[in-house]
Amino acid sequence: MFRFSKTLDPITLFHNPNLAPSTRTLNILKQASAAAASSATEDQASDHSTHSKQQRGQFELEVTTDNPTTDQLRSILDYISPTSGTGGLGNKETYAVSELIRGARTAEEALKKFKEDPSGSFVKPITVDWTNGRAVIGDQESAILKMVRQLPDN
Repeated sequence: MFRFSKTLDPITLFHNPNLAPSTRTLNILKQASAAAASSATEDQASDHSTHSKQQRGQFELEVTTDNPTTDQLRSILDYISPTSGTGGLGNKETYAVSELIRGARTAEEALKKFKEDPSGSFVKPITVDWTNGRAVIGDQESAILKMVRQLPDN
């Protein structure tokens, strides 16, 4: 039987290797990715129905030292703030806009500051799950693991 392989959900880390929180976040994501890959190779005959409902499984980890594009930033702003459109799509981790863009109070102000000075205004690390519309600012291990594993919010 032929089956098309499913593409992996992309998770992007906007990374600054010179910052300890960013390096810690990268290590958390690498460990989570390795754990997901190893659990994906479990015996196919076993019943994983409960496990698969709680876990995402493998994901594609993208690490970049670049800043996001303006369109990506708009999406991230939607993901972090429950009042700006999507409501974070079930993401309990909400942030003030100023935690993403230094000195910004609104999404419009954030976009303006970012366009003027992307490197100086954008705060790293940021971990973004593009498929599920979630983002975590900083190195909050429990929030990152909840996002990458897709564990239900408690």
